Amino acid sequence: MEPLSGQDDLPPRVEASAAQAGHRPTEINALLGRGTRFEGKLYFEGRVRLDGDFQGEIRGDDVLVIGDGARVSGDILVGACIVTGGEVNASIRARTAIELYAPSKVTGALHAPAIFIDRGVQFDGTCKMAPLDEADTRTSKEAAPPPSTPAPPTPASPAPPAGRE
Repeated sequence: MEPLSGQDDLPPRVEASAAQAGHRPTEINALLGRGTRFEGKLYFEGRVRLDGDFQGEIRGDDVLVIGDGARVSGDILVGACIVTGGEVNASIRARTAIELYAPSKVTGALHAPAIFIDRGVQFDGTCKMAPLDEADTRTSKEAAPPPSTPAPPTPASPAPPAGRE
């Protein structure tokens, strides 16, 4: 199967994933293009496509498309994740589905209620095909422990009187 070269030639599975997430299959809300590098945290709504280099954390309730030429590493928690090419070294958790299409190279742990791996995909990792637990679906902001309040300073012990041993 040919990877997505544009937005008008979506495979049927990709169209179904977009429809499940409530978006038109060809609508892209944000794009990280080839030759672009980003390191950090990405929170998004709608459909996002990555064709450049991304390292960090990705969170969203909608569809993430990782395209040809992309190199992505980190932790991904999204509504649906569609990898049409590129290299991914990440933990991918999706609320609806994960789809891997050739010529993708994916290393990591996959967890979603539905997982599709196309013939020709290079995959090295683990798959868990089950709904995400509630703890898995929280965003990192929700999952982060509350900031700790520093303990009040303890008074210093008095110095022993001079001349005593």
